Amino acid sequence: MIALPPNLSCRDGHLYIGDCNTVTLANTFKTPLYVTDEERIRNRFLEYTRALNSRYPHCRILYATKANGNSTIIRILAEMGAGADVFSSGELQLALSAGMSPQTLLFNGSSKTTDDLIRAIQTGVRISLDSTDELYQLESVAAETGRTVEVSFRVNPAINAPTHPKIATGLASCKFGIAAEKIIPAYQAALSCSHLVPVGIHCHIGSQITAVEPFAREAEVLMELVAELHRRGVGFAFVDLGGGLGIPYNRAGNENAPSIDSYAEAVLPPCIAMCNELGIAPEIWIEPGRSLVCDSTILLTRVNSVKHAHKNFVNVDAGFNLLIRPAMYNSYHEVIVANKASEPAGDTYTITGPICETGDILAHDRELPIIVAGDLIAILDTGAYGFSMASQYNCRPRCAEVLVKGTQAELMRRAETLDDIRSTMVTPSWHKQ
Repeated sequence: MIALPPNLSCRDGHLYIGDCNTVTLANTFKTPLYVTDEERIRNRFLEYTRALNSRYPHCRILYATKANGNSTIIRILAEMGAGADVFSSGELQLALSAGMSPQTLLFNGSSKTTDDLIRAIQTGVRISLDSTDELYQLESVAAETGRTVEVSFRVNPAINAPTHPKIATGLASCKFGIAAEKIIPAYQAALSCSHLVPVGIHCHIGSQITAVEPFAREAEVLMELVAELHRRGVGFAFVDLGGGLGIPYNRAGNENAPSIDSYAEAVLPPCIAMCNELGIAPEIWIEPGRSLVCDSTILLTRVNSVKHAHKNFVNVDAGFNLLIRPAMYNSYHEVIVANKASEPAGDTYTITGPICETGDILAHDRELPIIVAGDLIAILDTGAYGFSMASQYNCRPRCAEVLVKGTQAELMRRAETLDDIRSTMVTPSWHKQ
């Protein structure tokens, strides 16, 4: 039996999200369709703030915008008091448009363009530097604009966190950050700059991490560096521990993930102890993405056909164009036959999408009720790295996104059309008649 997240339920044989019948939603807004429960996001944010601020009053949540960049979701979190971890000028604009203060944003990234740096300087956000080369580029741009910029450096702590290699960002071999043993000279270089002021330190060890020990080690490494840098004259406004707390995607199996409370209990004590020893009280920043929004959302997809071959293939109208995680990371997502949510399993099925790729498989060998064309499949835990990683591959327009709150349901992004896909295409002059 699947342990559903608290915003999902089975009523009269149908799957509900909030107080909305998914069958009705699919019929109203058409499929494929992402559906997000606003109250679930709000409740997860409150879980974070209670767990963190009950232990240390100077904590701030910076939402990892890359997880889900819908402007309505960012606005909800801004209303709750969140800042944001942004990785591009586009994400920066989304956060500012949602009402977030520049002082609650951190512009991250290992490969920023000059235009990115100029945009960050103009908006007054703090910048996390990823190399000394970037440091001198930013000093040059800041000098040209006559501005002074507050910065941090991203530390690579060489911590091997238990997660997929493609989302492990704290390994010594990964592309992110400056090695911990080289970070002191980087800050010394920043202190010698005329237009840069180091005010923080930043780290991120990976995504979908389902143990708290790596986060505790990260905090210890970071705070030892804070101590050394404090002695060398760096004044800390913030210490950014990054994000990466995982969720249990395999709800029918033995997969577990730490609670937000256990995460806070692991990372805050070493931070608090060192701050007390040094006599400082910087803000502690956390950058959750997946654990804030993932289980708030489902992807609804209609069954086009069922093919009984060497296995039973259920061909649906959503593929890796809309949810690439299973193909890219071999990720597991629970699936429910939404219009038969209370029926027992009747056969084993593999859920496949419409994309012209052998790897377009959303779920392998699942025991589900007997499925026929027209049935509705719900794919769970798609609020993070779902739509945000979607594409128009095979010239397929991206689907709509709906927000629900109780019994209310409205679009927060319309479905694309073929005209949307063609709208950015232009004809070179020599091809015009």
